[in-house]
Amino acid sequence: MRTAAGVALAALALHAPRAAAQSDCFPPKNSNEARTMATFDVPLAFGPAAAPPAADRPAGRWYVGIDVSTVPNVSRGTATPTTCRPGKGPENTDLLFAAPRPRIAVTLPAGFMLEGSWIPPVKIGAVEANVIGASLARVTRLDRRGSVLSVRAHLSVGVIKAPITCNDAALEEVNSECYRGTRSNDAFKPNVFGVEAAVGWRLGRVIHPYLGAGYNHLAPRFQVNFTNQVGDVDRRKVSVDLDRGVLFAGVTWNAATAFDLGAEMYAVPADAITARLSARIRLGR
Repeated sequence: MRTAAGVALAALALHAPRAAAQSDCFPPKNSNEARTMATFDVPLAFGPAAAPPAADRPAGRWYVGIDVSTVPNVSRGTATPTTCRPGKGPENTDLLFAAPRPRIAVTLPAGFMLEGSWIPPVKIGAVEANVIGASLARVTRLDRRGSVLSVRAHLSVGVIKAPITCNDAALEEVNSECYRGTRSNDAFKPNVFGVEAAVGWRLGRVIHPYLGAGYNHLAPRFQVNFTNQVGDVDRRKVSVDLDRGVLFAGVTWNAATAFDLGAEMYAVPADAITARLSARIRLGR
């Protein structure tokens, strides 16, 4: 009986660390995990990327375009986990310098504008994204000189897959838990939901500056997908909910009747700043 009990206790002792390591993690809002995911969300938020349209634009106008957002750098200190894997890391966070996003928009009656975006699952380097953005805005004229107020709700949902936990370099580090395992295929879900207000005006006929502020609710979710050298699969999930204030400013240049270019600074003071460049063309008359 004592021998059987000893064997059972030994088996539990061997399996306990693995079970603990596999448990899901809910880090506090001031943790490095939360700060890292919030930084990832800054360029993924579906910001305006262009000045608000004129309030009297007719319904049924279609626009297609693209924006490119810089991806903020995450410092090695911030990329080092403090709660879910203390003492491990830093994670492989600097994967891209900039990220493109196609856009399509249509004007609706009563000053509304609907906009959407889809980043298809095309691999760029080691990153593969499948992210949808959507927004609904209403523009109101403020004066006869062309100043407008835009109130806008937006969201960004989807998944980004990349070797964040264990990249190729980590697989060669003897002191790393990644050593001789397989490159991880981790999943990050941005889950950004926000509202904002912006004021736009005219400087001459072709220059349209704007500035605004907003609020974003972040519900990022991260899931590890890594197999170590003995075949154990790590599928831990990391979840946190955050609230952030947003500031942004930009300018749109109407290079031609149906074509415009834009530049925007989009700042989340608690996390990071991203710069956006955009181009857009109007379809039809």
